[in-house]
Amino acid sequence: MNILSLDSSESLPEIEETSKETIARAVAKRKNFAIISHPDAGKTTLTEQLLLYGGAIQQAGAVKARGEQRKVTSDWMELEKQRGISITSTVLQFEYNQKTINLLDTPGHQDFSEDTYRTLAAADNAVMLEDAAKGLEPQTRKLFEVCRMRRIPIFTFINKMDRPGQEPLALLDEIESELDLLTWAVNWPIGSGENFRGIIDRLSKEVILFTRTQRGKQSIEKKHKLNDPELFDLVEQDLLNKALEEIELLEEAGSSMDLDLIRGGELTPVFFGSAMTNFGVRSFLDNFLDMAQGPVARNSSNGPIDPMRDGFSGFVFKLQANMDPRHRDRIAFVRVCSGKFEKDMTVRHARTGKNIRLSRPQKIFGKDRSSVMDAFPGDVIGLNNPGMFSIGDTLYVGKHLEYEGIPCFSPEIFSWLRNPNPSAFKNFKKGVNQLREEGAVQILYDKDESKRDPILAAVGQLQLEVVQHRLENEYGVLTRLEPMGFQVARWVNAGWPALNEIGRVFNCKIVQDSWMRPVLLFKNEWNLNQLREDHPDLDLRNVAPVVSGVDPISL
Repeated sequence: MNILSLDSSESLPEIEETSKETIARAVAKRKNFAIISHPDAGKTTLTEQLLLYGGAIQQAGAVKARGEQRKVTSDWMELEKQRGISITSTVLQFEYNQKTINLLDTPGHQDFSEDTYRTLAAADNAVMLEDAAKGLEPQTRKLFEVCRMRRIPIFTFINKMDRPGQEPLALLDEIESELDLLTWAVNWPIGSGENFRGIIDRLSKEVILFTRTQRGKQSIEKKHKLNDPELFDLVEQDLLNKALEEIELLEEAGSSMDLDLIRGGELTPVFFGSAMTNFGVRSFLDNFLDMAQGPVARNSSNGPIDPMRDGFSGFVFKLQANMDPRHRDRIAFVRVCSGKFEKDMTVRHARTGKNIRLSRPQKIFGKDRSSVMDAFPGDVIGLNNPGMFSIGDTLYVGKHLEYEGIPCFSPEIFSWLRNPNPSAFKNFKKGVNQLREEGAVQILYDKDESKRDPILAAVGQLQLEVVQHRLENEYGVLTRLEPMGFQVARWVNAGWPALNEIGRVFNCKIVQDSWMRPVLLFKNEWNLNQLREDHPDLDLRNVAPVVSGVDPISL
């Protein structure tokens, strides 16, 4: 076992103090970000191109559900490869221009948005990816609100400029008017679709011309100064003049570049390009590293914890079972928040109060893993999880602290999960409990303990299909789903005493979650509003309260 549990009464051994200079250099070198987008905006393609520039891969994969296409690095799960979609998050660390970049890859499909919410809790910056033809889409708006709630700086990459799309000025206006977010275009496109010729970098005053190249290879970028007399021989005069006129309009009427507003989440730098043809990606990456904030202080029970705090601390933001099907492993993803993490160090587990020795930490890169000797704020490490960790757990050295928990959001689809084969109950139980731990789906239970079949509660139908697929392929259990007909869930904020005080309730079903908290299921919003009218003092929440110090129940 990779984690050795010690009695909580044992004192933590003295750890050799790491110099402030070493940690400061490491923190200054690190950038951490997640990409948010609507499905099919090109998120995974952009991820592959960034890895290509970082030298982490030699050829970028195409996100296609076809055997002859090279598989992408970030989509490692078998079902992702079969369907050509991203349904789980992972971590990809690479080096570029003497910086260490931690890219938190998030699911692209909206049915897995809760996994994205959890991953954003570990991010210091976010890249909002837009399709130039479609502009802002529902999933992008939803994830943007999460970033705004956390005051995460947003960098916007408008993708697919080599295809017909909306006018660039209209795309900026949509962001400003609908998201109430100021924009500053770092570069500006020359033409679009078949007439896309390149971009003008407003900071360097350079024109970078677009040359189509073999898919998956780095584009050939030809740079010219804006005052280069040969420019009109290379680009149609009308296209270049239009781009220059639009830039002049932005200079006169647009926002000003302000790094403080960017890092406060109030202004978004905007980049134009094409991830599929790998154009504009290098320009984005270079500018992002200059503008993005490094690891920042995190809120905790002791107030904001600075990355330079003496002593390691971090929190678990994701659990993943069976990344290596041969070993049936479970990995806890830990965001390092302060100090220096070192292999074999002993830390305190805040929820249980136990001391644990972390003997085999791992660096995660998609599905691949390697041993890691140390890590610094902004990094993500993988720890083998023998059922010890839950999402939101804090690990620390020194004075007690707990980072803000990661809440559960309200599901919209509910189904009984039936196991028609009693002889497979052991594997059924194991699979359900492990998938619950990693947050693949929320698990609810009937109040009647004789009805112990779990209730799967999900945001989208695909989540339920993934659970069935994984139970069959990873645990050898065939299951059956029985829809329940409910669409709304609310947690009773004051718990069972508040619910017992009002007596019998109508037009809803009372169940409990994995933490034994009461949850009310309604067939529609009308029934929910009716209960609120009947019992206005009953405090109902669409986000589950964060729990600490208590282990969840199992099947």
